[in-house]
Amino acid sequence: MLSLKNHPFAVETFFESSLVLTYAVPKEQLQTLIPPCLELDTFKDKWGFVAVALVQTKDLRPKGVPKFMGNDFFLAGFRIFVKFNNDRGKRLRGLYILKSETNKRKMSFFGNIFTHYNYTTTDIILNSNKESISISSVKSALDVKVSLSENAALPHGSPFDDWKEARRYAGPLPFTFTYNAVTSEVLIIEGVRESWIPKPVEVIKENVGFLNQMHFQGIQLANAFIIQNIPYYWKKGVIEKWKAQ
Repeated sequence: MLSLKNHPFAVETFFESSLVLTYAVPKEQLQTLIPPCLELDTFKDKWGFVAVALVQTKDLRPKGVPKFMGNDFFLAGFRIFVKFNNDRGKRLRGLYILKSETNKRKMSFFGNIFTHYNYTTTDIILNSNKESISISSVKSALDVKVSLSENAALPHGSPFDDWKEARRYAGPLPFTFTYNAVTSEVLIIEGVRESWIPKPVEVIKENVGFLNQMHFQGIQLANAFIIQNIPYYWKKGVIEKWKAQ
């Protein structure tokens, strides 16, 4: 069963929207949350980052399976920005999974069979128009609304000076990592996308129950970006043995 959880096949979908809010947290508070094989992706040697990804997918299915056999799911992911040095000496930027949520039991059931994403099922209400997007959940104590208007301002208190600087920490990143402490193995999952041009959005309100439960001190909303209407797929998982330096 463990081998099944290692993302044994590629998965494809269509992102109708992917809204990501990135929060800056003093790095010391995130260090204990990641395994020893990973290092924090920091800014100015002070801030680490947590991404809250809110994604509406369409026709999600194993890659190569006909589109009509896919399913539409809402996915919420909570991830830490990290780096990993692979066997070829290449440094990969990616995300470490803290928690995942979805709006349908089917996704939670199969997601927990074939991945280590730790899915739970929650309620999601998504409302969108040309001016704004709002996403809420009673069970997850989630209430987010963003404006899609041009000339969005950076969040107040962001550690970034401008959107160009903030763009480097716009999720989701190409790689996702999971660590098996028993076998000292790192599972690497690579996402593949085209025409990936995140658009800055201005946050009108943001209450994220999961982050509130973490009781981070000095947490700041750092940026918010959205992408819409692009195909996306995840490659089959790759496992590497990790040896402590």
